[in-house]
Amino acid sequence: MKYKRILLKLSGEALSGSKGYGIDNSILYFIAKEIKKVYEKGIEIAIVVGGGNIFRGVSEAAVDIDRASADYMGMLATVMNSLALQAALENIDLSTRVLSAIEMREIAEPYIRRRALRHFEKGRVVIFGAGTGNPYFTTDTAAALRALEINADVLLKATKVDGIYSKDPLKFSDTKKFDNLTYSEAMIKNLKVMDMTAFSLCKENSLPIIVFDMLKENSILEAAIGVNIGTLIKE
Repeated sequence: MKYKRILLKLSGEALSGSKGYGIDNSILYFIAKEIKKVYEKGIEIAIVVGGGNIFRGVSEAAVDIDRASADYMGMLATVMNSLALQAALENIDLSTRVLSAIEMREIAEPYIRRRALRHFEKGRVVIFGAGTGNPYFTTDTAAALRALEINADVLLKATKVDGIYSKDPLKFSDTKKFDNLTYSEAMIKNLKVMDMTAFSLCKENSLPIIVFDMLKENSILEAAIGVNIGTLIKE
C-alpha cells in the first residue's frame, strides 16, 4: 500500500444527496461501504466530516447570528454527521470511535491525540467531530490539523467533482482538469482547493492532498492505495 494511514475529509453537503439538506441514507451507506474496502486492505483511517448539510456557519441562515456562535452551531452539526457515519460503519461491522473537540462525554470521547493513536493500534476507524473546537476555523483546517497530529501519510479530500479544475466544471464547459499540482501552483492559480489556513498547514509540512470524487465507486480505495485519480497536490 502506498499509504499506511489516511485522513479522509468528507463534504457535509455531499451527504445530503439531491435533497440539498439533511442526510441521504443511501449515500451514507455507500460511503460507509467504500470506507470498509479501504479498512480491509489494512490501511488505518481517520475521518473528518463537514456540517454544511445541517448548518453552515456562514450561510444565509446565519445572517443574524454572530460569526462565533454560528461557527459553534456548525461544529455541532459535524458531530451529528459523525454520529450518523459511526452508526453506518458499525452496522457493517467496523469498530469506530468519535472524538469531539468540544467535550460532550455522553455521546463522544474528548479529543486527545494519544487516545486517537491508541484507537489505531486497536484497529478502529477514528472520526473527528466538532472541527478544531474553535470558531473562525473550517473543517478543512480541522482535517489538515488532525492529519498532521496523527502523522497521516496523505489527506484525501472527497468532493462531488473528480479533481481540481481551472473553473467550476458544474458551471463552465471551457474548463481544464489538473492531474498534478504543486502547492505553489495551486496558490498562484487561486484554485480554492481548501481554505488558506488548511492549505498552508499542508504546504508547510509537505502533507500531500488528493482531491477526488467520493461518489464514484472504489474512488476512496484507489486514492488510498496510490492509483492516479483526481488531482494530487504536493511539492
